Amino acid sequence: MDMNINILLFEEFEPLDVFGPFEVFFNTLGVRTRLFCLDGPQMVCGAGHVQVSAVGPNEIDHRGVLLIPGGDGTRPLSKDRRWLDRLGELASEASQVLTVCTGSALLAATGLLDGRRATSNDLAFDWVTSVSDRVTWIRDARWTVDGNFRTSSGISAGIDMALSFIEDMVGPDAADRATTEMEYVRNMDSNFDPFSRPDTH
Repeated sequence: MDMNINILLFEEFEPLDVFGPFEVFFNTLGVRTRLFCLDGPQMVCGAGHVQVSAVGPNEIDHRGVLLIPGGDGTRPLSKDRRWLDRLGELASEASQVLTVCTGSALLAATGLLDGRRATSNDLAFDWVTSVSDRVTWIRDARWTVDGNFRTSSGISAGIDMALSFIEDMVGPDAADRATTEMEYVRNMDSNFDPFSRPDTH
């Protein structure tokens, strides 16, 4: 199965939100992954001064899968209406949209998550949920699936969501192969996030 996956980059993205799922996709035959920036081809600086070369939006398959990471950069972007409008247009064209961590706040701010189930990083949950009260936020979930939208909780949860996505789209053998290549112990329960704090419920 051939699949194009486009991972969005922006200043101060969280590296593991990007490179955890990227590693899953890299270890899946037939999957082509591109890192892109809405503002055009450039070097993008993530958390910890990680610098990544990104292509522009004109160089990706807009009908492919879109992945939106989280990170400190999501907070200013959640208020940038012009940027969000462009993200919303791109997400509307995508066949599937995946978010990791606070990336769900950006998708929620576009309005595309209205009436849908979603989750996010427990440590940032209060801020994320303040972005939109039209989303059914699920705090305990490791990841959620609602139609063609998938959201994961904090950082490493993006790996579990990506493996689940590959299992659903390509098959369990492909997900197992990626898990073995990564030497990763997979969390199979989408409804349980071990990092969700019971004292905050």
